[in-house]
Amino acid sequence: MVRMHGENGGAVAFDTGVDPAGLSDEDLFRELASLYRTRLDTLRHGPDPALDNHFKRTAELETEYMARHPGREVDPGRLSREL
Repeated sequence: MVRMHGENGGAVAFDTGVDPAGLSDEDLFRELASLYRTRLDTLRHGPDPALDNHFKRTAELETEYMARHPGREVDPGRLSREL
């Protein structure tokens, strides 16, 4: 749980959300898409606790995805593309 100070100086607790193991594939993909969509704004403008929460939730969801899809389709062309 991440804590941040609210307007009145009190601590505000953030939970990263539902345990990824309890999400359907559809919900897991939706949660990942939401994180990726908000990533840059959180990195650039989010307070440290929000960024910490984002890091943690991304790791939780991506770890669950990899556990469910260890043989995911990999595009071999992505390995050889020049950046």
